[in-house]
Amino acid sequence: MHENVCVVGDDAQSIYSFRGATIQNILQFRKDYDDVKMVKLEQNYRSTKSILHVANEVIKNNKGQIEKVLFTENKEGEKIKLIRTMTDNDEGKFVADSIQEQKLRNHYSNKDFAILYRTNAQSRAFEESLRRMGIAYTIYGGISFYQRKEIKDLVAYLRIIVNSRDEEALKRIINYPARGIGKTTVDKLVLVANEQNISMWDVLCNAAMHGFKAGTLSAIDEFVIMIKSFASMLTKQNAYEVAFHVGKQTNFVKELFNDKSTEGVQRYENIQELLNSIKEWTESPDNEDGELVDKGLASYLQQITLLTDADEKDPNADTVKLMTIHAAKGLEFGCVFAAGLEEMLFPNAMAINTREELEEERRLFYVVVTRAKQRLWITYANTRYRFGQLVQNEPSRFIEEIPEDYLDRSFAGGGLKNQSGSHWGGGSGFDRMKGWGNNSNNDVRDAEKKHGPAPGKKAASSTPSYLATKTTVAKVIEHTPSADFVASDTSNLQAGQK
Repeated sequence: MHENVCVVGDDAQSIYSFRGATIQNILQFRKDYDDVKMVKLEQNYRSTKSILHVANEVIKNNKGQIEKVLFTENKEGEKIKLIRTMTDNDEGKFVADSIQEQKLRNHYSNKDFAILYRTNAQSRAFEESLRRMGIAYTIYGGISFYQRKEIKDLVAYLRIIVNSRDEEALKRIINYPARGIGKTTVDKLVLVANEQNISMWDVLCNAAMHGFKAGTLSAIDEFVIMIKSFASMLTKQNAYEVAFHVGKQTNFVKELFNDKSTEGVQRYENIQELLNSIKEWTESPDNEDGELVDKGLASYLQQITLLTDADEKDPNADTVKLMTIHAAKGLEFGCVFAAGLEEMLFPNAMAINTREELEEERRLFYVVVTRAKQRLWITYANTRYRFGQLVQNEPSRFIEEIPEDYLDRSFAGGGLKNQSGSHWGGGSGFDRMKGWGNNSNNDVRDAEKKHGPAPGKKAASSTPSYLATKTTVAKVIEHTPSADFVASDTSNLQAGQK
């Protein structure tokens, strides 16, 4: 054996353990073989110094790694912008607005931008905002949210409830989930409908008149009754209530939930994101006066009509790229938006049970940071709808691992007051709310020490009002006699006189 083995890899970008890859292959290589010579390729030709500083500071928190420090001769570049929004929809709007602004201000093209996220389901908010802004985009390594099979299936149910003559939707869901109405039955439905010039729904409603077998007839009757029961809810329930009921009664959501494969989990997450978006739509005012208008299912379907239209694009066209971080590995973009940096989302709730899982999530964050060449935005939302409930989010722990010197918090809430080390004083927003680290409060305290409390203001007491007042004990002063003092003779005094 000549021992001529060359291994090339980056342990900091090992992010595919769910596909069977193991980082130990590269970490243990030096232990498995003697006389291994290691060459570290640490110079980076892509990113600015600011971006590399952030990448180095974050990844050094991993214990399982080959230590290295990336450097570059590129310019320092801008600080990384940290963005906090109220909701995930606001996050999508901010990103779309920022892309439009950067195109006008710095003459970027659409293809210079990438929006990277942890899960496929997150693309919906960005797609909707980009479409409304007229910004062309491409889902890289996947398909548009509203073009995904599970989304089209549930939307087809909603369409047939509103319009029973929607034959495209009817064909899609008549036997999904499977209910014993196969292709032969569907072909016969189409034939009878064409021959008698009636809709397929009319044929279904009168199936006994058209010679279907007993077993098939029973399945058809159950399907018709189910759809009619859904339609009866339209005048009393809003879009979310109907959609949730449909997903539950058809076992549609349950079937996706039971599929625990990687693809199955993604499909289930996509359906939950669709239901969440319907929930948010029903609870949000949609006119300038903040007045709630019709939130029925028909109005919702009308609202998403443009989003569900197929939109084939040239892969080489000038478009913003949307993709998961896993799909972004090996790519680079002038401007990158790292979206959804929230606990339980990134790092993902399913990947924080062990140190190894958490370190792979950190490597994912390292990957998204190092995709950016010139500008990087990190965004997160205060609230997201999950399983129909509005959930408060905590910022990702990875944000806390970024040194303040490299972060621009102007859009993280509080404006300049969130700028650590500025004239507003450092500390967190909670600290400033309490008056800690706030120079203006220090000025007040200094003035009161010098001149006393302001008129009408009681002097501050060191004892809280809820504690009992301490009893004041008179201080004992020790008497020191003068130098010429002579004590009296007490030898002749009787007992009790001394």
